Amino acid sequence: MLAVIPWTIGCLVSKSQYEDCVRGAESARADALSRQKADDAHIQDLGQRLAAAESATQERDGKLSELSTSSHNLQAQLDEATAMNQQLRGELSRLGRDVDKVLADRGTLAKALDDAKARLEELRRAQAAAEEQAQVFRDFAQRFKSLIDAGQLRIETRRGRLVMAVSGDLLFDEGKAEIRPAGKGALLEIARALTPPAGQRPTRRFLVTTHVDEEPTGKARRFRSSWELTTARATSVVELLVSLHVPPESLTAAGSGAFDLLGPNATAEARVRNRRLEIALLPTAEESVLSAAPAAATPAAAK
Repeated sequence: MLAVIPWTIGCLVSKSQYEDCVRGAESARADALSRQKADDAHIQDLGQRLAAAESATQERDGKLSELSTSSHNLQAQLDEATAMNQQLRGELSRLGRDVDKVLADRGTLAKALDDAKARLEELRRAQAAAEEQAQVFRDFAQRFKSLIDAGQLRIETRRGRLVMAVSGDLLFDEGKAEIRPAGKGALLEIARALTPPAGQRPTRRFLVTTHVDEEPTGKARRFRSSWELTTARATSVVELLVSLHVPPESLTAAGSGAFDLLGPNATAEARVRNRRLEIALLPTAEESVLSAAPAAATPAAAK
């Protein structure tokens, strides 16, 4: 049986068509609801993702702000460090120059100190040699005290050497090289002082030199020159000392002619002083030859 159902559009449909339409509508509605739920879920997911993105963006912006501030601070620190580095470079350069100067000064001071030490050592050695020479001087002055007191011998220093000087007039006649008997007594005393103890080798050497005041004239023309005369006289003295047991290896003979005067021949006394025999104590290898020396021994000084 057919049922007639009114339709808004003014048409008639069958029940089956109606049901089909209802089912279609419900199905469409269900699909629509399903899609709406899916869309809602998607929208919610997008919302969450958007919120997460916004949060991440905010966090990024915060970090960027912090990084910007940190970068600014780092730049300031870098500028400060650069300025400090330049200051330190300048200070190091100055200190380097100062150190170089100090090292140079220290080297100069070290050399000056070494020179001072060397000079001090030289002075010590010179002082020791001077003290030893002074002691030798005193010893010889004591040994020859009787001759010094008698005015027959002088002990003095010349050119840094201790010298025993005997008047030439006491030893020799004018123009002759033979020793006078009166002079042999003085040479005997000298020989005793120059002779080492028995069994000992000589430790000192002596230079025996004779001097005259002028070239030979008149009787003295027996010798061609003052060199020949003084050399002959020195040889005579050495031979006599050797005969009195002075070791020959400790003696050297020399003649100075008239060319090693103690002073000008202005007076008779000066001429007598220039005519002389000198026995000089030669320094050993360890001794220094000093320019300063004790004053000449006189009878008063020898007492």
